[in-house]
Amino acid sequence: MDNSSKETREQKRLPFFGVPALIPWLKPYRRIIISMVTMGFLSSLADAAYPLFNRYALDTYVAGGTLKGIGWFVGLYVLVLSLQVADNFVSAYFCGKVEMAIDRDLRNASFNHLQTLSFSYFNQNNVGYIHARVMSDSGKIGELVAWRLMEMVWNGSYILFVLIMMLSINFRLALMVMLLVPPAALLISYFQKRLVALNRRIREINSRITSNINEGITGVRSIRTLGVEEKMIADFDAETANMRRTSVRATHFSALFTSSVTFLSSAALAIVLWQGSLLSADGLLKIGTLSVFMSYALGMMEPIQNIVETTSVLISIQVNIERLMRLLAEKSGVTDSAEVVEKYGDTFHPKKENWEPIEGDIEFRDVTFKYPDGDEYVLEHFSLKVKRGSNVAIVGETGAGKSTLVNLACRFYEPTFGQVLIDGRDARERSQLWLHSHIGYVLQTPHLFSGTVRDNLRYGAPDATDEEIWAALRLVQADSVVKRTKKGLDEEAGEGGEMFSTGEKQLLSFARAILADPAILVLDEATSSVDTMTEKAIQDAIATVIRGRTSFIIAHRLSTVVDADIILAVMDGKIVEQGTHSELMKKRGYYYRLYMRQYEDTAVKLGFEQDA
Repeated sequence: MDNSSKETREQKRLPFFGVPALIPWLKPYRRIIISMVTMGFLSSLADAAYPLFNRYALDTYVAGGTLKGIGWFVGLYVLVLSLQVADNFVSAYFCGKVEMAIDRDLRNASFNHLQTLSFSYFNQNNVGYIHARVMSDSGKIGELVAWRLMEMVWNGSYILFVLIMMLSINFRLALMVMLLVPPAALLISYFQKRLVALNRRIREINSRITSNINEGITGVRSIRTLGVEEKMIADFDAETANMRRTSVRATHFSALFTSSVTFLSSAALAIVLWQGSLLSADGLLKIGTLSVFMSYALGMMEPIQNIVETTSVLISIQVNIERLMRLLAEKSGVTDSAEVVEKYGDTFHPKKENWEPIEGDIEFRDVTFKYPDGDEYVLEHFSLKVKRGSNVAIVGETGAGKSTLVNLACRFYEPTFGQVLIDGRDARERSQLWLHSHIGYVLQTPHLFSGTVRDNLRYGAPDATDEEIWAALRLVQADSVVKRTKKGLDEEAGEGGEMFSTGEKQLLSFARAILADPAILVLDEATSSVDTMTEKAIQDAIATVIRGRTSFIIAHRLSTVVDADIILAVMDGKIVEQGTHSELMKKRGYYYRLYMRQYEDTAVKLGFEQDA
């Protein structure tokens, strides 16, 4: 499913604010947040009080022509100013602290929760979508809770204090100024909505431009060989032209918006000067009071603008809140029961003292299965006993669904019906971590983590010594790969193992699996990215390491599995044949056709090489 369309449909169902969902995350910091809000009130009160100082100074010292009491006046002014500076410093510190704390808590919780989700979640949601939830959404929520909350408190309380002070000083003049507040709010709201929509379009266009640049660089060979440079340039020009038009329109709206706010401020000031001059002429208004109203008239428009802007941000961020909360509420397709967790512990708090040793007997008992996002059963009433130490090969064409059985055996998925038994007990009667800690898995597309080669190899065996590491490397002939590096085991693998070729990463992944000494070994096309000589060496190593271990070998090259104890042939996601190599060849069915096709292809290839 396309994540963007899914988000659009979800957004329509969202409540106005998703903020209440954040309450449990705010509770640990409620004292800091209360202090932060209190300081926001005090800061806005100080800002609203400064014009009153000016009023007193004009009426007393300028109009009164005296400096009597100016010492205590200046002292009080400096005291209020100093307290406000200290207030702003502490409140900014609290805001930063709350923002980072909420951001950290949400990211940690999201990342930890992802470790507990089953493979089905990752199959249905791409990496970019998940990454945005963990990084971008949590960051925006942290900013909302801290800075946006502080802005709302300051702007709202400032307007409230100003209105109270104006009404208490001169009720008639205050009402004249307040008449501009509703139209100002409506006008600002209109422009804000249009600007938000335009800026959202600009971000979308910019994303497409970035994508085009990325494709133009990473796909330069394909572009040149296909001769589609003209099309790429035309597409890029169209996007940049669209960006220019939208950006210019946004700039025009922004300029009109700024001009409108300035006009409203000037209108408020004009009303104050007009009415104030009339009142002053009649002796009903002092010059200091006129100064106060001028300051308030000019100062009210910006807080109104900020409140509208912050409200728009809150409406926008509600989507981020909803998406992140939905991730945290996501239920795994594979879960341990409360009884299992009580005895064996969970992923993060294992009770290894209660873990039984594993033997490696696996039984599929009347298993029926379909993937959570699938419509058809890929296994129906399937039964198979795999004795400890047996070698099971799973073969089929690319995309045939060869990994299904392994996913069930490793409990990456649960059977829809039926049972998978490990050592005679339903796999659900023991924890996932217990089973996974006894499995060695070598993927078709190997992955190395950032860090040194030693760190990577120790992932499954944290206490392994260097001697044990080198022994595992020699067993799969990966020692030469490490010896070619400058730093040996201390060589940095790079992000995703970028310092090594795919074949080298596969050899290192194989060594990592062996080093963990698993009872169950899964090799998913483990020799697909190595040359013929290395493949022969790995096959010899496999014959050694699978001895005494239950092993599943997913293979495309059938010549590598002819000695398996049992071969399962998979077609269209379903097991269509099972037996030994000789038994399946005698049947002359699907497996036979696969084998003969590969045999003929190899023979033709060798023939060409000999002719050459």
